[in-house]
Amino acid sequence: MDWGNVTAEDLIDALREVDWSSPPRPLSEFFSRFTVPRSYAKWNSRLKCNLYYYRTNYFLMIVVILGLGFLRRPIAILAAILTALSIAFLNDSFASTFSEKVTRTVRQFSPHLAAKMRPPLTPVIRGRPSAKRAIHICGRPRWVFVFIFSAASFILWYVSCGLLTVLWALAIALLATVLHASFRTPNLKARLNTFREEFRQVWRNYSEL
Repeated sequence: MDWGNVTAEDLIDALREVDWSSPPRPLSEFFSRFTVPRSYAKWNSRLKCNLYYYRTNYFLMIVVILGLGFLRRPIAILAAILTALSIAFLNDSFASTFSEKVTRTVRQFSPHLAAKMRPPLTPVIRGRPSAKRAIHICGRPRWVFVFIFSAASFILWYVSCGLLTVLWALAIALLATVLHASFRTPNLKARLNTFREEFRQVWRNYSEL
């Protein structure tokens, strides 16, 4: 797959739709080989490939860096968790899995309430859904939970006075992510894994663009 032809919008859509339940790559592979890209095109392609292939590693790295910045601010830690959840809800796989687990837990105590938390059915025409199924969380549109968690996290950021801290920690985390993705040489395993295992699911409509 030629990552140089993949736009930033396509990459964001892929990260939103991809399954994030996969475990992180081994540290021996994550820190194995670094080289300087020979051209802007090589750097652009390498950056997109590594961001997609090592997405779980980068997510954990950002969480650890943010956590270190909030060791003395427990309210800020809670605000960071709510912010992370509001961002994670934008991913289709995470939102669906979260909704399913919450509904399953509620069903053990109140089956009637759990029935109300089911997502609405998508009309089917000639054996196919009439439109792309919208993501719901506990029977409500996803944006409702994104708004609630974002608003709650903003209030906690304001109360804890840790907004400046999170900005510095986030800047350091993003800089570390970009530097690693820029200098980590994509191995053959990363290219084959991206093309063979995930291309058909994530980029199923890419050829039609």
